[in-house]
Amino acid sequence: MPRPRHREILRITPLIPGENPEFGPGDHRTTSRVICRQQDADNLGRVRELTPTEAIDLVGRFEAGQELPEQMRADVRLLGSLLGRVLQESGSPGLYDDVERLRTATIQAYTDETPEAFERAAAIADGFSIERADEVARAFTAYFHLVNLVEEHQRVRVLRERGDRPARGGTPDTIATAYERLASEVGEETALSRLQALRFHPVFTAHPTEARRRAISTSIRRLSELLVEHDDAGDNDSEGRRAERRMLEEIDTLWRTAPLRREKPSPVDEVRSVMAVFDETLYTAVPRVYRRIDDILQGENAGARAPIVKPFVRVGSWVGGDRDGNPFVTASVTRKAAAIASEHVLLGLERTTQRVGRGLTLDAETTPPSDALLALWHRLRAADEDAAAEIAERSPAEPHRRILLLLARKIAATRTRNADLAYRDPEHLLTDLRVVQDSLVAAGAARQAYGALQRLVWQVETYGFHLTELEVRQHSAVHRKVLDELRAGGARSEQTEEVLEVFRSVAYVQERFGPRAAGRYIVSFTQSADDLANVHELASYAMGPGEDLPVLDVIPLFETFADLQAAPGILAEIVSHPSFADRLEATGRRLEVMLGYSDSSKDVGPVAANLALYEAQAKISTWAQAEGIELTLFHGRGGALGRGGGPANSAILAQPPHSVDGRFKLTEQGEVIFARYGDPDIAMRHIDQVAAAVLTASSPSIERRNRGAAEAFADVAATMDVASRERFFALVKAPGFAPWFATVTPMEEIGHLALGSRPARRGLSVESLEDLRAIPWVFSWTQARINLAGWFGLGTALDAVGDEHRLRDAYEQWPLFRTMIDNVAMSLAKADERIARRYLALGDRDDLAQLVMDEMLLTRSWVERITGGELLGNKPVLQRAVKMRSPYVDALSLLQLRALRALRDTNADDPTPDAEHQRLLLLSVSGVAAGLQNTG
Repeated sequence: MPRPRHREILRITPLIPGENPEFGPGDHRTTSRVICRQQDADNLGRVRELTPTEAIDLVGRFEAGQELPEQMRADVRLLGSLLGRVLQESGSPGLYDDVERLRTATIQAYTDETPEAFERAAAIADGFSIERADEVARAFTAYFHLVNLVEEHQRVRVLRERGDRPARGGTPDTIATAYERLASEVGEETALSRLQALRFHPVFTAHPTEARRRAISTSIRRLSELLVEHDDAGDNDSEGRRAERRMLEEIDTLWRTAPLRREKPSPVDEVRSVMAVFDETLYTAVPRVYRRIDDILQGENAGARAPIVKPFVRVGSWVGGDRDGNPFVTASVTRKAAAIASEHVLLGLERTTQRVGRGLTLDAETTPPSDALLALWHRLRAADEDAAAEIAERSPAEPHRRILLLLARKIAATRTRNADLAYRDPEHLLTDLRVVQDSLVAAGAARQAYGALQRLVWQVETYGFHLTELEVRQHSAVHRKVLDELRAGGARSEQTEEVLEVFRSVAYVQERFGPRAAGRYIVSFTQSADDLANVHELASYAMGPGEDLPVLDVIPLFETFADLQAAPGILAEIVSHPSFADRLEATGRRLEVMLGYSDSSKDVGPVAANLALYEAQAKISTWAQAEGIELTLFHGRGGALGRGGGPANSAILAQPPHSVDGRFKLTEQGEVIFARYGDPDIAMRHIDQVAAAVLTASSPSIERRNRGAAEAFADVAATMDVASRERFFALVKAPGFAPWFATVTPMEEIGHLALGSRPARRGLSVESLEDLRAIPWVFSWTQARINLAGWFGLGTALDAVGDEHRLRDAYEQWPLFRTMIDNVAMSLAKADERIARRYLALGDRDDLAQLVMDEMLLTRSWVERITGGELLGNKPVLQRAVKMRSPYVDALSLLQLRALRALRDTNADDPTPDAEHQRLLLLSVSGVAAGLQNTG
């Protein structure tokens, strides 16, 4: 991004020639690299290190320029100073000074547009011993973990201070304000029915985009709690010092914890990681969202009468179910994943029921039991006599309390599979809880009925006994191969047996945990109606004679550009298939269709992919309306912009008419899961924002706006589509592009990171983009500070339109275009031209490197002209966060470049990887991911 100019620029005096031995005559690198390094040395000869006073002044001016809120600035200083103490006490002499030296140099380089300052920072990074470079990379990574923590803490602080007020003077970014807006357009009755039919369905996936170890995440969470304690201490000096001492201890632990996983996590490990989010956040946060909305809508009557809000969150999971390209996800893993999730939710429900029961100390005289409650008591006592007698003795005249305590025992029996006491399904538990509720209401204790007990009811309605609705995904080509073998008869291969066992596992999970626990079956790369019909045929092969088939909702996943265009025709064909049609009728003509953002973007570039996705949604929605089908579009979005990332609420409000209709389902991946759901307050805010957008998207005014804008700017879309695809193909279809891409980014090395259980590529090598998964495609460009997957082709597309006034109008009036431009602005703001050029120089293709840089500069120019200022100028909080991080990310990027150069040079002469430089590179990958808050 452009660097701000300063009037006073520190000029540099010569170093002693030849002081850096890396530039000596024994350098065996290629001629171009030696020349580059010699130029670095020449530039370095015109700079000097800053004095301590100058360094302090420079850092102070940089930090002051970020205009941080005072409390946030204090938190950054506090945790930064504690990290400094840890580095000084680390037992590594000079480490703190070296970290400060590189930090000051990268800040100077960030604020100084002259090349000398940047070359000096690069020379410092290159001059460290490999051991010291390792330590410095770890120090900067630790710093980012702390800064990310402070930013999250500040977000929570602001959310708590703001309460239920909308963010921007009435903008409908909460459900309450969205409901009011909708009611003003369609009337109270219609608005209420839409509110009660609302659905938000996040689906957690195990794609390898969380670069942190769980031990690191746990340490950060403990620090977060200590930061709260430090806030609460206020003017209490002793409590403040106690909190700081404990933070110092925790930061020391963070520093001493190995930052990289030694082994890839297994799919079961990934299941347990997701369960941590449920245990710590979602289980309690979701009913709190319901309560907050109901409080606002009902006012003084809230808690004294039945809630208006119906549970609208459903949590799905691919973790343990997504086997597309992951050989480690087996049928056995799927069964284990379902059992682990059930264990967690049943344990939560058991404890909650006990807690609610212990609080219902209502005397039978003041709150007499209903006849139905007494009948329930007799039924429960007959099934569990000893426990009932003991509970009755402890609660002799507290009938509602006795019931809840016995219900807790039934939930425990369900968890431990005690057939004599266990519930058959969550509906029977809900029936019992409502008997208690009705009895309380009849006795005049409505606040007890709709208080803590209602939260328990919401939890059962939301999570059942399964917690997450486990979804299976498999590639259509695998189905075709297995069916060919089955139809031919003869011996069955191991792969065929495993595919069939999956259907048996789904049947098992449904039998044990209920039909909601599993049953959605996603077909990757759906290219024909036969690909969907094949799933039902495979299920019939899997189950024996006389056995019931599992209940399956087969979901097509359209991923490539061609598949998106073919989607309406495929859907029109499949609804007439007998097995598919029968299930469609059984569900009241409900249908899910999944759209893939990742592969479509990798296929034709981000601009054409976004336009194709919009067009596909519009056509599918129109078809569904004509067929009387209740459509749910399932958005396969990643965290990064190249994979459909960015603010979800903005994306929702830019969708075609009737493509949302009160239902929104999307994948949540890797670091996004912890960023959005790791903290209860942030999780509540995210759910509220997304649900508000889902409700607002169905308002007539929004639908008219989106339809009108799409028609008005159809010519702009058509021009951008063609031009962007041509530009993208000029790059990715150039001869030798794939190996060049693998050379100029750490793509190969990222495959060595123990991020997730799933392999990074489909084959043994990368000869074309088809061999590479979308996540490492995006991750690699992000690490190289180019972020190409998020913007390439947009500059050319805008240039092809050429009319700046019309493009400004599009930015103001066309939500899809505005979202695209804003997302690209964020992507470019996190890119760095000077560092990008160094990565691109690793390859011997000046033509491709120049093509990338020309497009980057053209795109930046157009985005700034359209938005009327520097990148992210209209998003000051986000802009501040990016600017505050950038020089520190630069430091890690310079260390990564050093490692990557060494690895590329080594690989040219000796295929054996340099273990030390490989470790440095992987450390820097983790650090850059933390700094940019993006992986794949």
